[in-house]
Amino acid sequence: MKSPLLSLCVAAFVAALNASAAITSLPAPYPTLGSVERLDPALDAVLAPETKIEKLAEGFRWSEGPVWRAKEADLIFSDVPANIAYRWREGKGVEVFLPSSGNTGVGADPAGEGANGLTVDAQGRLVLCQHGDRRISRLAPDGHGFETLVDRYDGKRFNSPNDLCFDRAGNLFFTDPPYGLGKGVNEQGFNGVYRRAIDGTVTLLHRALDRPNGIALSPDQKTLYVANSGDRPGMRTYLMAYALQPDGGVDAGRVLFDAEPLRAKRGGGLMDGLKVDARGNLWATGPGGVLILSPEGKHLGTILTGTATANCGFGGPDGSTLYITANNMLLRVATRTKDAGR
Repeated sequence: MKSPLLSLCVAAFVAALNASAAITSLPAPYPTLGSVERLDPALDAVLAPETKIEKLAEGFRWSEGPVWRAKEADLIFSDVPANIAYRWREGKGVEVFLPSSGNTGVGADPAGEGANGLTVDAQGRLVLCQHGDRRISRLAPDGHGFETLVDRYDGKRFNSPNDLCFDRAGNLFFTDPPYGLGKGVNEQGFNGVYRRAIDGTVTLLHRALDRPNGIALSPDQKTLYVANSGDRPGMRTYLMAYALQPDGGVDAGRVLFDAEPLRAKRGGGLMDGLKVDARGNLWATGPGGVLILSPEGKHLGTILTGTATANCGFGGPDGSTLYITANNMLLRVATRTKDAGR
């Protein structure tokens, strides 16, 4: 008799093959699209005037969570509704990396989705926000399974962990909105921002945001940034800054950037994923594409992708390339800066 797990693995593999059939990896020289909106001369320090937006691949349902793995020299990113994680390499294009990225059947919600935000830990191991499984896990050493890092707070299951980042000590910060919850129950009763300490202790940092989403740390590790998507009527979209406290908690926070005027101007768009560069600037997806903000929250410019833009991440051989997941596409931009690092 065929085991349920084997049947699930076969089904996931077949689904991945069918989904990947629609994916197009584009050859170099890559086509370009969009433009760069320059609002402040300070943008020149991180983005050259002649910057082009290159399209590397297309055909995804909703691309997300790009993370560069330096040792493997590849980019891993999610197609959330397809439940697939893809791998992109220069000269080789896109291939299926994980055919069941976040809805693996281990306590999963059948209506849930795949992985969303991705990162790597200090050892370079891939760590995933798994929507369907309602947990954060680490890819097993053999590359064929997952090790749960955290799946509950106060004895209750998370909604659908969305985005994450590590500090230099190895503590994990993450957001838990309901976007991948499907028909599951919000057991927490709210949408939280959490910290998992290196000893496994989970602390609720904040519970008042409507839709906490992207998350990142400042270069000095003293400020935690969280994007609030605010995608429902009456909700607002903005970027919060929280001062980290000696006990690992956060203060009441402040709005670093209110994106509502920009959303009205663009006719839509939400604050979503974000990264921080070595200079302390924030590269935050929002209305229009990728917003570049100073550490003080001043809008320096926007990488205008022409479509809804989910997330971004630094990588490439020298760490200065910004990879962007925008709707059904994978894009990249050469910058004059690098990730803030750990």
